[in-house]
Amino acid sequence: MSEQGDALREMAANRGCKLVKSRRRKPGGDFGRYGLKDAKSGKEMFGFGAKGLTASRDDIQSYLRGDAVAGWKRSLIAPVDKIKPPRRKRAEPAPPPPSRRKAERPARPPAEAARPRTAARRAEAEPPKPPKVREAKPGDAEAIAMLLDSLGYQVVAADVRRRLAALRKSGEPVLVADRGGVIGCLSWHATPVIHRPRPVGRITMLVVAEAERGAGIGKLLVEAAEARLRKRGCGLVEVTSNIKRMRAHAFYQGLGYERTSYRFARKLQD
Repeated sequence: MSEQGDALREMAANRGCKLVKSRRRKPGGDFGRYGLKDAKSGKEMFGFGAKGLTASRDDIQSYLRGDAVAGWKRSLIAPVDKIKPPRRKRAEPAPPPPSRRKAERPARPPAEAARPRTAARRAEAEPPKPPKVREAKPGDAEAIAMLLDSLGYQVVAADVRRRLAALRKSGEPVLVADRGGVIGCLSWHATPVIHRPRPVGRITMLVVAEAERGAGIGKLLVEAAEARLRKRGCGLVEVTSNIKRMRAHAFYQGLGYERTSYRFARKLQD
């Protein structure tokens, strides 16, 4: 597949789907068309017709970004036509009049019900507390290095520690989400420009631990960065994201960010 095709396949895999692409070139065929199958069962989900595949790349993206996948998954769990109605309970005979009933001692509650809940049971019943967003400290360098490694950036804690100090000194400290340890990290920058009346803010890096994604931690970090950029006088916030990171694109669009331009890059020789 092309680079765009790889990104589409990754987006499908992240939602539990398998992307299928036609390669038949016969006249009137389905060359260049796509379909989606469930990754586990192999069942056809979207884009399959009597004569082959029917969906375009845009059709697949729209389907994956909506709630259609989740709805299709739910339909596999409990089809409506297979749900049995609950059985009716048999009518129980009416109790005898109070005068004929023997005095009964109230049953003692079991010991389990009388005991207060343990800390473990409270932890299961209560949702996790939201993390605290704060400025990164030198002691966070190891955890941040591990988060950056999950994005594909090979850095060591010593380099991270040095860069944290430099960014703090420049007035743009790195932000972290902390809940008993660092589980997310964001860096930001304010740039004075000549073509706009106010500086332009930029989120230069954002990463959340894999096990913590989807819980609103990234949103907390973005909101904290936007607040600091607003205080620096910025009238616009930009985000750079690799073209292959489809999940990140959907995340920013969900926060109201729009794709406005292309980004070009070239490495400079030493």
